[in-house]
Amino acid sequence: MINIQEATREQSADIAQLIMMAMTDDCCLYFCGVGYGLEDFRRMMTMLVRREDSQYSYKNTLVAMDGDKVVGMAVSYDGGRLHELRRAFIEAAKEYLGEDHSGLDDETQEGELYLDSLAVLPEYRHQGIARRLLDVTKERANQQGLPIVGLLVDKENPAGEALYFSAGFHYVNDTPWGGHSMKHFQASVI
Repeated sequence: MINIQEATREQSADIAQLIMMAMTDDCCLYFCGVGYGLEDFRRMMTMLVRREDSQYSYKNTLVAMDGDKVVGMAVSYDGGRLHELRRAFIEAAKEYLGEDHSGLDDETQEGELYLDSLAVLPEYRHQGIARRLLDVTKERANQQGLPIVGLLVDKENPAGEALYFSAGFHYVNDTPWGGHSMKHFQASVI
């Protein structure tokens, strides 16, 4: 039985690995400076998940659990807090990756709960776990009084698009992010 619950700080390494899976290796490497790689990115992301003031914080994360094993996660936060929460990423990227990403485009906006990352381990896919994580994320938005859940999906991820359409999301526009061409999707929750 898979349970969806609030994440804990002790799950940070597992959550960071799943965030990187959601981002893809190419996207993670896009953020790395010369001489830095995926292991450096993983260390940075684990640290950011452990923090409480980061967009990737365990405090912003739901986990899908199979017993004691983290098999999926959804990271979401109030889009109006993006700049405040992104500060930790910008500082960490300078320290861990030798890169200044202070000019990064905004991926969300005020008035939406932004679903930053959603991933399920490959061996647990096609069991409805991602859909359950989406449904609980929508409940979170409603509880926070945010009328919309927004997200970006890579244009080369038709399975992701199909999942979001089936969960009531609709296409809004195209936007570049992390070196990829992305589609912005939203769903009303109130």
